[in-house]
Amino acid sequence: MSSNDGIGKILGVALALCIVCSVIVSTAAVVLKPAQEANKSLDRKRNILQAAGMLEEGRSVEEQFAVVEERFVDLQSGEFTDSVTPGYDQRAAAKDPATSRDVPSDEDIAKVGRQASVAQVYLVRGDSGDYEKIILPVHGYGLWSTLYGFLALESDGNTVAGLGFYDHGETPGLGGEVDNPRWKALWPGKKVYRDGEVELGLKKGAVDPTSSDADWNVDGLSGATLTSRGVTNLIDFWLGDNGFAPFLANLRNGEA
Repeated sequence: MSSNDGIGKILGVALALCIVCSVIVSTAAVVLKPAQEANKSLDRKRNILQAAGMLEEGRSVEEQFAVVEERFVDLQSGEFTDSVTPGYDQRAAAKDPATSRDVPSDEDIAKVGRQASVAQVYLVRGDSGDYEKIILPVHGYGLWSTLYGFLALESDGNTVAGLGFYDHGETPGLGGEVDNPRWKALWPGKKVYRDGEVELGLKKGAVDPTSSDADWNVDGLSGATLTSRGVTNLIDFWLGDNGFAPFLANLRNGEA
């Protein structure tokens, strides 16, 4: 056997092995994709319920989420729209120029870059048929990463029911304290608007409960000034005129 024959066989075996491995990996990816998508959907529902203060451990997430209604909102008009279908991915839509807008730098306080034209919102109706909870997706840049989360409001569209972030890369123990249950427990009952303007935000240090501004202030994250500022900015952006303010106004007036 010549040296060339030996090299050829080695290369042939290596190529065959690569092909077999590629087939195995591709097959596994196809087979596992439905399970991965199901887990992703379940995690999203869990985060929505948790932000709204509705998650009960020990009960099926799907059962609890049955009372939540997913709707789509045209952010420019603030009205419900049927222009997209269930399964719509707002994060993906924000990357496509055909389904988003480039946010001008003077408006982009949350550093979102591009903003999807249509947003997903989640509504919980009470026994009377009126909305009891309004759960809005929010995101914005902190210190190291974009924070993605949900802000839940009570039926008045002004009182906070809860806030939670499900995806970020902030520093553990500093900006990562956005995940701390004690800090998240400070949000329910806070107010978003004052005299028609977004006033809700983080204050440096602890909030004085006797202050006239206490209803609109949340304790800042110790040692995480830029993350704290990022949270304030993303709330200001998404609850403002370029975010959900038109939708909330329409909802209050029964015109959404």
